[in-house]
Order: sequence, then C-alpha cells, then structure tokens
Amino acid sequence: MSQNTLNPGTVKLGVVMDPIADITYKKDTTLALLWAAKALGWSLFYLEQEDLYLYEGRAMGSVRALDVHRDPNHWFDLGEREAVPLGELDVILMRKDPPVDEHFLNAVHLLGFAEREGALVVNPTRALLECNEKLFAQQFAHCIPPTVVSCRDPVLRAFHAEHGDTIFKPLDGMGGSGIFHIGPEGRNLGSVIEQLTQRGQRQIMAQRYLPEIKDGDTRILLVDGEPVEYGLARIPSAGETRGNLAAGGRGVSRELTERDHWLIQQVQPMIREKGLLFVGLDVIGDYITEINVTSPTCVREIDDQRGTDIGATLMAAIAKRLDARV
Repeated sequence: MSQNTLNPGTVKLGVVMDPIADITYKKDTTLALLWAAKALGWSLFYLEQEDLYLYEGRAMGSVRALDVHRDPNHWFDLGEREAVPLGELDVILMRKDPPVDEHFLNAVHLLGFAEREGALVVNPTRALLECNEKLFAQQFAHCIPPTVVSCRDPVLRAFHAEHGDTIFKPLDGMGGSGIFHIGPEGRNLGSVIEQLTQRGQRQIMAQRYLPEIKDGDTRILLVDGEPVEYGLARIPSAGETRGNLAAGGRGVSRELTERDHWLIQQVQPMIREKGLLFVGLDVIGDYITEINVTSPTCVREIDDQRGTDIGATLMAAIAKRLDARV
C-alpha cells in the first residue's frame, strides 16, 4: 500500500467484519466503533475474514480504504483493494460475528501473526482462542447458574432430571440460535439432545432455566475492564424464552445494580489479565450466563437511549494502549 493511502500521520485502524453492505444500519455496533475512530481522524481500512492471508510467513491483507457515514441510505464507501502487511496497521478490530467455527479460528491465527508484527488486535488473539463465549464464564462457578457441558445423553438427561426447567444451547452460536427450553415434563428432550450434540459428537451446554428472563437478559459492556454505566435488558417477546434482539427481544437500557457490580468485580481481574479491551457480560437475575469477547454488541441501543458514546470510550482505551506501547 502506498504511503498516501496509509496516511502515516494518523492511527491506522483495520476492521475485520461481516460484509458491511449487509449490516443493519440502525443497530450495528461495529459501525458505531468506526464512527468513533473517524471522529478522531483515524484512517480506516476494511477486511472480511477471507481477505486475510500469509505470504512467506508474513501476515497480509487484501484491504480497502474505508469511509463511514451517519446516513441510513449510504453508510460507507470503499476504495480499491491493495495488498498490505497487516503489521503496518496500528490496530485491528476483530469484529467477525460468531459462529466461532474453523474459519473464524483460522482467521484469529492469521491475526496472531499481525499481532507479533506490531499490530494491536482487539481483542487479543490469545484471548479469542481461549475464551469461548459460553465456556469462559464457567471459570466463575460462584457467579453462574447450575450448568453442565457434555455431549453424552445420560449426563444431559440426568441434569434435566435434577433441575427440571432447563435451557439447552450450542457452544458456538449467537443471537439466540439453537437455544431450546425444555420443561420439567421433558417433552422432546431426546430429540433436542440428539440434534444439538449431533448424536453425541458435539459438546453442548445445559443450564437451569432462570425465570428472571422475563425481566430481561442484560448485556453489560466492559471497556478495558471498566463497566459502561448502563446495561441493556433484552426482554423476550411474548411466548419466547430468548431475550436476544436477533430473536425478537426488546432492548431497554437500565442502570447497573449492586449485584451487577459485584459480578463485574469477580471477573475484572481475569479480564484485565488477558488484556481484553471490549467484553460483554450477559446477566439474568443474579447470574452471569455468558461472557462475550468475540464481537460484543448493544452499543447502539445504549447510546441511543442514554446519550452515551461507547465507541469513543473504546477508542480512548485503544489510544491509551497504543501510547503505552510506544
């Protein structure tokens, strides 16, 4: 890439994301982050997961210069493709949505080369590889509801027999996809276990159903370990047990409770130890159900309802991290 395109006088920020033309303008968090970076005068560069590659052991990208706009009919412009050593970018946002499948993990490994060549990857690649959305929370057993992870039918059936109302879900989903609520009577239990485990070949999670879901599954965002002052309660639609906005839930911003702050305090040391800059805790009632590190969302809804600018807060944390490295 030419020096004119790189604009050496500014921070060079690359973003790996789903196709920008297909995002939902009114609710996309990545777009809010890009607006915040643009407001600082940073240069933006766009990649999709397939644009990452290695050439003779060096991390490369087929990148396009990116501009973003606050216009629901025209929210981006892209330049021509250029082959760029990813180590020449100052920071790379890994914002590809789950599933955390083979393609995602391969992309993270490629970004690891960029990291070693000098780019700040957010979140760090080691943490992305270690911190499964569903399993990371299991390290805080005192903060989560009764849970089992297994691919074995007898283990999952025994958990349901013990707890009655049970939620079953895959370990690599997002947006509420693949989540089943099985009542005490166990109707369709065998079919759900068979489908989710692929006949005993895939690990899944079962958690005790939390009736507090009626009041919302609250997303709490942490920036460099510090909580945003408001969360987003995602309240299920009628007849649903999933609060996810993608599953029809309604997002209502709320202030954090004393219990929320206690839960945050339990996870903060490990989040900071792993260098995680942007994290989403999912809280139902008194419990953390998931810790999201791949592509946390809900920024737009909180910003719209509370007048916050979470993107600017994250960019400030990134700038601080870059300054510390210098």
